[in-house]
Amino acid sequence: MSRAVLQVTGVSKSFGGLKAVQDFSLTLEPGSLCGLIGPNGAGKTTAFNLLTGVYRPDTGRVVLDGHDVVGLRPHRITRLGLARTFQNIRLFGELSVLDNVKLACHLRVGQTVLGAIARTLFHTAEERDITRRSMDLLSIFGLDSRAKEQAKSLAYGDRRRLEIARALATEPKVLLLDEPAAGMNPQEKKELRGLILTLRERFSASILLIEHDMGVVMTICERITVLDHGVIISHGTPTHVQNDPKVIEAYLGSAEAAHA
Repeated sequence: MSRAVLQVTGVSKSFGGLKAVQDFSLTLEPGSLCGLIGPNGAGKTTAFNLLTGVYRPDTGRVVLDGHDVVGLRPHRITRLGLARTFQNIRLFGELSVLDNVKLACHLRVGQTVLGAIARTLFHTAEERDITRRSMDLLSIFGLDSRAKEQAKSLAYGDRRRLEIARALATEPKVLLLDEPAAGMNPQEKKELRGLILTLRERFSASILLIEHDMGVVMTICERITVLDHGVIISHGTPTHVQNDPKVIEAYLGSAEAAHA
């Protein structure tokens, strides 16, 4: 069996007297596509913030491809291979669509600041390569024709896709998607499902997504973890999770309500 690309063990985080996440554990195998769901306020985005270094866990371990990343800054964790998108889109609106992706590509370049200032031949070639790779990514997302436009000019669904393209530009081993279908219409959600499956195969990345749209989660995720009040109440296949009385109660208030 191959080593897990992400191993989370016993992670907890409290804010004052509020236990936001308690004893959170998760294993992502290479190439897996998993979901993290739960009612509003369940602790899902807090969990993402713990994995990406925005918050430091009070207890527990987060191991990314063999590296313990607890205590590392977010940019260092990204360098090690974990990238994310956000529930609230965080693009550089004044920059072009292309420059948003190029900025992420620069995380992987080897040129020094001195070399960049000197405009060495290596730097020039590297910049051409970054532009080419960025345009290739935009093409995958159908955004190459809008490369020179400001990011803020894009429609909502296109901005969502651009944010995913930017995350992929960092060449992640693990990609965290925080509500990628939020604000999308039914056709856009259908396209997104196909796109996520394609990205998993094309980039060989493990994907963990937070999503409220159960149609998206249940049709593409292989395993699903359910949080409620910061605690994992269920984990398994989509069929198992859908039929788990604890999950039904968390979403509907009681198991009886689900059959009313």
